[in-house]
Amino acid sequence: MASRANFVIDKGSDFTLSVTVTQANGTIFNLTGYQANCVLRKHWSSNTAYTITATVSDPINGIITLSANNSTTGAIPPGRYGYDVEAFTGDVTSRVLQGSITVTPEMTY
Repeated sequence: MASRANFVIDKGSDFTLSVTVTQANGTIFNLTGYQANCVLRKHWSSNTAYTITATVSDPINGIITLSANNSTTGAIPPGRYGYDVEAFTGDVTSRVLQGSITVTPEMTY
């Protein structure tokens, strides 16, 4: 079961967030050999998706780093979005994190 976390991205700013992935029993999810993806959408059936870079930055300690540069965040309209992060290796895929992202409007651009 995926952990839940909600966070905020400031439109037009660089964004970086590191998260520690745990298993259902609370132990660290060893991500050795895994890659990760992160997508946000206005709602689950939306055809428009925005990709946030997801990198397994410390596999032994279960850390995935999410990031986007200012031009990527600047292209996302302000509002609230759903997102998830999937970790995958070979034919095994696990949704490890999900929640909502609020993109705040940019006043200076």
